[in-house]
Amino acid sequence: MTRVLVVDDEPQIVRALRIYLKARGYTVDTAPDAASGLHLAARNHPDLVVLDLGLPDMDGTEVVRGLRGWTAVPIIVLSGRAGSLDKVQALDAGADDYITKPFSIDELLARIRAVTRRTHNGDDAGPQVLIGRYTVDLAARSVTGDDSEVRLTPTEWQLLEHLLRHPGKLISQRHLLHDVWGPEYHGQTNYLRQYMARLRRKLEADPARPRHLLTEPGMGYRYRP
Repeated sequence: MTRVLVVDDEPQIVRALRIYLKARGYTVDTAPDAASGLHLAARNHPDLVVLDLGLPDMDGTEVVRGLRGWTAVPIIVLSGRAGSLDKVQALDAGADDYITKPFSIDELLARIRAVTRRTHNGDDAGPQVLIGRYTVDLAARSVTGDDSEVRLTPTEWQLLEHLLRHPGKLISQRHLLHDVWGPEYHGQTNYLRQYMARLRRKLEADPARPRHLLTEPGMGYRYRP
């Protein structure tokens, strides 16, 4: 049974999450502050952490960093902070996803299913990944579909591989720019927009309405299987 740790100081949200998650078969631990949340994480080793940023004793971003010092447990940030800087900082600290309050419980449950599914299947995508009618072979660095091959540039390959190896995970713009282009390109978000548009034209059935290579405005990108 999947164990979820909810770290939030709003009793109504904690109560609602406990009810909804338990009704769907999850084991739920709750903590009202960072210190007790870190203690419960170390003691119970949850399969997923749902974390508020505005905790009374410590900023939630520091909790993310503290957890990342010893565990790869998926972390979904659930916060009233809607600013893009807060989102980027949480993602760069190691959070897997970010949802802004007020939120839809159905959306949260879907995000929980996505990150736990990715964890149970292994963090990395397999050597072959399907994007619509195309098969991406990560080992052979080839894309085939309808008996033809799609040619990608080296930069397009690096960007696509980063997304495919973390299915369902939201990857921040800063991480992608750093890992694909280098640290000196941290502000060149236009590079990402241009290259994502090129990948969609080559791989998505309808590039204007992508189903697999998704943009999270102001936050980053994700590959949805």
